[in-house]
Amino acid sequence: MSALLHEQAGVVEPRTVKVWDIAIRAFHWSIALCFAGAWLTAESERYRDIHVLLGYTVLGLVAFRLLWGVVGTRHARFANFVRGPAAVAHYLRTLLSGRPERHLGHNPAGAVAIVAMLSLAALAGLSGWALYEDLGGEWLEETHEFLAGAMLAAVGVHLAGVAVASWLHRENLVRAMLTGRKDDPRATP
Repeated sequence: MSALLHEQAGVVEPRTVKVWDIAIRAFHWSIALCFAGAWLTAESERYRDIHVLLGYTVLGLVAFRLLWGVVGTRHARFANFVRGPAAVAHYLRTLLSGRPERHLGHNPAGAVAIVAMLSLAALAGLSGWALYEDLGGEWLEETHEFLAGAMLAAVGVHLAGVAVASWLHRENLVRAMLTGRKDDPRATP
């Protein structure tokens, strides 16, 4: 049944718009899987090579994301969603009011999580590389473990933020990161 017939029948379907390209979605799920795998293999001498390979892959993914954040599609570019502290504070105030402002791409709080996770992933990967090359002592191992733990905490905050934003905006952000499409806020009643 066409959208016009649905509207004539009184059924209003929200229209969707493409937000995240395949490169962003592949990056997102790849880095999630690599970090999870690296976390799970961290304490195993038997799986050390897998841990190292996953760490190097994370570094490559971060390098790709930094490049794509400059030259990628509209919603992938950092200039499209990274804002200053005032924008983040304003968004958080609207979030606490129960009526958060809607962003088609990433919201300002999500941007903070993205920058934090990219930074932590890069630092954890670089410290892991230095450890593998025997460039530091125990302090470097502790730093690497601290950074991995901080990354895990940032992932937890990210997941909580996705859950809260999905609930308050009444949209499935996980589905959107799978399909690349979100409800168009201009077409949603």
